[in-house]
Amino acid sequence: MNKPAIGIDLGTTNSCVSIVEDGVPKVIPNLWGDRIHASVVFFPGDDQVVVGNEAKRQVILNPDRTIWSIKRIIGRKSFASEVKKAQSMCAYRIVEGANYGVRIAIDEQMFSPEEISAFILREMKMLATEYLGVAIDEAVVTVPAYFNDNQRQATLDAGRIAGLKILRMINEPTAAALSYGYGRNLRQRVAVYDLGGGTFDLSILEIDGDIFEVLGTSGDSYLGGDDFDFRLLSHLADRFLEDFGVDIRSNKYSLQKLREACEEAKKLFSSHDEVLVSIPDIIEDDMGAMKLEYLVTREEFNGLVMDLVQRSFRVCDEALHAARCTVQDLDGVIMVGGPTRLPIVREAVGYYFGLEPDTSLNPDDVVALGAGIHAAGLKQTGFNTDATAPHQTVGAHLLDVTPLSLQIATVGGYTESIIERNTPIPIERSRIFTTVRDGQDRVHLRVYQGESNREEECTLLGEFIFSGFRVANRGDVNIEVVFAIDASGLVHVTARDLESGKQQQITLTMSSALTESEIQQMMLRGDGIVPVA
Repeated sequence: MNKPAIGIDLGTTNSCVSIVEDGVPKVIPNLWGDRIHASVVFFPGDDQVVVGNEAKRQVILNPDRTIWSIKRIIGRKSFASEVKKAQSMCAYRIVEGANYGVRIAIDEQMFSPEEISAFILREMKMLATEYLGVAIDEAVVTVPAYFNDNQRQATLDAGRIAGLKILRMINEPTAAALSYGYGRNLRQRVAVYDLGGGTFDLSILEIDGDIFEVLGTSGDSYLGGDDFDFRLLSHLADRFLEDFGVDIRSNKYSLQKLREACEEAKKLFSSHDEVLVSIPDIIEDDMGAMKLEYLVTREEFNGLVMDLVQRSFRVCDEALHAARCTVQDLDGVIMVGGPTRLPIVREAVGYYFGLEPDTSLNPDDVVALGAGIHAAGLKQTGFNTDATAPHQTVGAHLLDVTPLSLQIATVGGYTESIIERNTPIPIERSRIFTTVRDGQDRVHLRVYQGESNREEECTLLGEFIFSGFRVANRGDVNIEVVFAIDASGLVHVTARDLESGKQQQITLTMSSALTESEIQQMMLRGDGIVPVA
């Protein structure tokens, strides 16, 4: 019997791990019965690490040593606006690494976002190993549908650092749809509205029995429940400044206390019309500890976040357009992610789609369950786990798309599309390139993802340098470059000399991705850091 593989929902706020037992997908709890686990990592010192719900309790006590929302900056460069925003909000130090990479500074050590994510993945792996009584080393891991190649590659590297072989990365909305329709023999066209802690995706899927086909997808990789928290935080901090002349945001400990209180208040608005936000020792002045206490109504909260909800519908418009359908063509709307419990979200979604959202699924674990179903299928005898093969699970076939167009730089700062967004994957496209000057011994190619025809408005994946071909007069050498996107959404570039048929040497530069040496070092360092229960 094959060793089982697990499904992991690696979330911005929380993570979850699942397994299929006796044909039934289930979430794996920890020893205390917790089914979801905070995506938080705390470093107490002396090569120790605490991960999960216990680590989250340190956000207020040790904010500079407690890392949260790492998913928002994984795979990004240090100059990205998302990283700058995180630097302004997080008490822990976010600094620039090599090649414009991002690093987290803890004492004298530097951790990459991939390494922080690896601690979370390692925790999920450990939970599954303890539950099943057998060492687990293979998983299907979910990612936001709108993640670009840099973010997907960084997630794959995080898996390697954690000692996990990631069989596939599956888009979160697709995983949710698989959990929703698996074994039900449905014939439906559904929208998956996936609002997580840090990202938002909307995917339109056609479910035809055991076939799950993505018709269109769109997303916003910096929109989620964290933004709802920050809106309430800013509102209360402004009120406190106006009432007492003290800016809470100037003190990182006070800021973390308020952020935690706002997150809890947001959750309470799912079932309460008003919430009292009370922090007895929010900050100290010359007279001693000051108290923050404000009663916030649901109507007031709704007013603070309504534009964020409306922003999600621009994404919905794009996904529907990509799927070539309208809301009238849909049979259902599946809600995924903790923030979808908020009445303002459910009511607005119902109004936009003209359908009562399906809330029968637990929005916290539906993605993990779908990943577990897919993992179980990939492990069955005769099923291909090669990422270049289409998604196939026992009893289910997944047909996904690439969320972003793949482009190459041309001249004058412009780009040319090679593979259009919402193209079914896996996919290959080839182009013929030639030398433009006599004696040329290499060809440079810059590859981007994005929808603009301008380089600066797209995400640079890397600069590829092809060499090793025959040196000749300009135009005499033709090189075929093959661009491929596999079933996990990862981009691959290969080249061959058409004259000789030989594969050409490829060098990738300008990337903030980890090197093989760095990954190996992080794997060794991870083994030496002791998890604290």
